[in-house]
Amino acid sequence: MALTDDAIDKIKEMLLAGELRPGDRLPPEKDLADRLGLSRSSLREAVKALELIRVLDVRRGDGTYVTTLEPKLLNEALGFIVELHQARGVVELLEVRRMLEPAAAAQAAHRMGPDGFAALRASMAGITEETSVEELVEHDAEFHRIIAAQAGNSYLSSLLEALSSQTLRARIWRGLTEEQAVARTLAEHDAIARALEQRDTELVRALVTVHVSGVEAWLRRAMEESPTGDVDFSAPGQRPSR
Repeated sequence: MALTDDAIDKIKEMLLAGELRPGDRLPPEKDLADRLGLSRSSLREAVKALELIRVLDVRRGDGTYVTTLEPKLLNEALGFIVELHQARGVVELLEVRRMLEPAAAAQAAHRMGPDGFAALRASMAGITEETSVEELVEHDAEFHRIIAAQAGNSYLSSLLEALSSQTLRARIWRGLTEEQAVARTLAEHDAIARALEQRDTELVRALVTVHVSGVEAWLRRAMEESPTGDVDFSAPGQRPSR
């Protein structure tokens, strides 16, 4: 592992130095191993690891390329980590979301233009208390995606999207098990949209904090009440008893 880590570090140095850029093809394995002073087996393992986290793209019969390195692509690895931790990992992700999303929304309040406001209101159209929980959660994800995109920071918006996508099961579960979850979500969305339109930065920050804290608080309670201290989201489509 130490040799593999060394190989990863040397490839990272090439990326940081600009010797390798997004879309570049890596030199042949033997040439690159000789250049970096590595064994071919260590280099091969490093390439596999960097492929897993979407830094490199191995194309069989063609070669190995640097990916676009776009934030959205690199954040996909986050999903793999979350799947290993179930509720305990999800609650920590919700904590991170609670820290970041209010700041992104407050920034969006300064930068959002007419098109952004229109897109936000369009995402809310047709969503009622009769909407299914699954559709509501899809709407919720789109609602927050629009706001994050309007913050004007691609790294922040892609990270928030990754966090959001990995907490969908918990949000669906909450909608199925908690009374008035749908009505509360819709009311909170409307309040956030109004505050954004008024460019009231501090109100936006406060409303989003309360909004994203709801699932986290629910999940903590569910974990406390569970005999195992965890929550199984494996079958969110089945409505549990209240």
